[in-house]
Amino acid sequence: MKKILLIAALGFVSVAGFAQKFAHVNFQELVTLMPEADKAREVVAASSKEAQETYQSMVEEYQSKYTQYTQKASTWTQAIKESKEKELGEISQRIQEFEQSIQMELQQQQQELMAPIYEKANNTLQDLAKKGGYIYVFDISTALYVDPAQSTDLTPACRKALNIPEGRTVEQLQKELEAQAQAQQAQ
Repeated sequence: MKKILLIAALGFVSVAGFAQKFAHVNFQELVTLMPEADKAREVVAASSKEAQETYQSMVEEYQSKYTQYTQKASTWTQAIKESKEKELGEISQRIQEFEQSIQMELQQQQQELMAPIYEKANNTLQDLAKKGGYIYVFDISTALYVDPAQSTDLTPACRKALNIPEGRTVEQLQKELEAQAQAQQAQ
């Protein structure tokens, strides 16, 4: 009798295991295409442009003073020469420090702007998964294999819930960003 109950229990567990629902989603696509991500990219691009302008003015200052130094160095006294060399060294050091700090600041700004976007996408996904009764949701960008016949794609439902325009793709976004970059370079 105990064997029959044990076999029945094992059969129930295995049947229950097969009745579980699985889903998959392209999480990176969702985050990339969210309207909030567009705004974050705009803010980071504006900061980056401002940083590039600041960097460029620092380099121009250095180049101007270096040109002056090379043209007039032979006519200067040793004290003036040393003073100008020290000034050039300080400007060069400021440029290097600026390069290092601005890269870290831009990365930190991007992380701070993207954190609530990731959180919103994650919360939306979790809500849809709970409502749908899914026990696992796999990210297809990191999963080695997902059988679409045995797993539900939650990406379309998440796209709708996150207000991602229908038909918008990562490829379109990349083309838009490339066109923006080329337009900025042309200016």
